[in-house]
Amino acid sequence: MLKIAPSILSADFARLGGEIESVRQGGADWIHYEVMDGAFVPNISIGLPVLASVRKATDMFLDVHLMIEKPVRYARRFCDAGADLVTVHAEADTPENITAAIAEIKAAGKMAAVALKPATAAEAVLPWLDTLDMVLVMTVEPGFGGQKFLDNQMAKVRRLRDEITRRGLKTKIQVDGGVSPKTAHIVAETGADVLVAGSAVYGAENPAEAIDSIREKAEAAFKA
Repeated sequence: MLKIAPSILSADFARLGGEIESVRQGGADWIHYEVMDGAFVPNISIGLPVLASVRKATDMFLDVHLMIEKPVRYARRFCDAGADLVTVHAEADTPENITAAIAEIKAAGKMAAVALKPATAAEAVLPWLDTLDMVLVMTVEPGFGGQKFLDNQMAKVRRLRDEITRRGLKTKIQVDGGVSPKTAHIVAETGADVLVAGSAVYGAENPAEAIDSIREKAEAAFKA
């Protein structure tokens, strides 16, 4: 089933609890929580204490995207702070340490995902595919919200969807970056089933209407 995950990177942090509640009431399925360390990406965002506070404030599914170096150091701590799903980047460490990070997440009883930057081929995630609940395809360069959607990443989504189907897996594909009512149909018809939207939701005059519009365009593509 299609899921919409507003990214709180684009929310007003001065009233974060209210911003999360507004999208919950507006029909969002997940909250996308983006962690940046200023090293793996050229920006710094939020971390463990804020996640723990968010967990106390909502019962929504918390999808935590770690854009940090050597995520194995923190994967279990984000699980313990309240994440339901933790995503680590394939490029953030050695393959052995990414495997260890996935194992830490699974040992905590949480869902695990691996993310790919635009320049990283789909093949990079294939060794882990059987162990993952989700693969995240970045359709912008990670680090900042509000960037233009990179439609050349759709070939990667198709490659992953074909491989997931070939292996008979239930692994979800998430797309993050530039998702809006104008691009939702593209990612959905290509094979994505979790759509992250930041500025398209939190920058809209009416976030609930934006969520409805994204879902409507994406579901129409599914049915086509």
